[in-house]
Amino acid sequence: MKVLVEVASKNISDYVNDAQALLLGLEKFSVLNTVTFSLDEVQEIIKMYPNVDVFVKMDKNIFNEELGEVKDILCRLEQMAVCGVFFYDLSLLELKQELNLSLDLVWSQTHMVTNFRTCQYYFDEGVRYALLSKEITLDEILEICKKSSIQTIVEVVSLPSVGFSRRKLLRNYYHDALDKGESILSVKEKITGKHYLVKEEGAGTGFLLDEVLNGTSVISSLFHAGVSYILFREEGIDNFLELISDTRKYIADDCSDQHYVEKYKKLGDSTGFFFKKTIYRVKK
Repeated sequence: MKVLVEVASKNISDYVNDAQALLLGLEKFSVLNTVTFSLDEVQEIIKMYPNVDVFVKMDKNIFNEELGEVKDILCRLEQMAVCGVFFYDLSLLELKQELNLSLDLVWSQTHMVTNFRTCQYYFDEGVRYALLSKEITLDEILEICKKSSIQTIVEVVSLPSVGFSRRKLLRNYYHDALDKGESILSVKEKITGKHYLVKEEGAGTGFLLDEVLNGTSVISSLFHAGVSYILFREEGIDNFLELISDTRKYIADDCSDQHYVEKYKKLGDSTGFFFKKTIYRVKK
């Protein structure tokens, strides 16, 4: 199992001593990034750090007029030998098949990556990895690892995303914020009382839970289940590089160091859905 980091800075040298893999948002074609990278920058990073696995994020909706550019990008990424491309829009899978590319893909459809049967379907269609949904339990994750051939990626520490809309919601509903030059707004959800960050960018508007997802306590279970990568998103996480360094040492020690688990209880007690089932009931 390797540590995969979605970076919040272009100072890549800060990460490579401890992160075994990097996730880089591709400019124009990815969402909810702190920073984005051009194809030339991605290529330079791969050349400079050949021992680091580099993944590229292309997780926005693709429009017909963008398909030609997407084809060119996928062909170029294949030549760069990136480890994988995170995709949301199914056009990327269709283009890979149409162009007969060997480029590895990561199924990253947020709330949809929830069960072993669908993961196996995508594997059979030529997708190597799946970024599992944050809305499933640890037991469901372990079931996918056991019953599907797909290689799994699990997000363990982040400000978790909860949704994305193509609409410009700040522009339409919060004129004052835009007038002040702000593109991020904190809002409180009335029923739960939880706070969310609303981020508007070129592709639309995203929502992040303003509460750290702390999955450090489940890393041992993921390690022993054969998860390929655990994902850490840097945005909003204090002392991030220390966390990454400690996590890599923890994994190298076969996740046997209980001091690590105790230390990172400081990230908070929000474990998301790892231990909480989602139950749907018909409203009476």
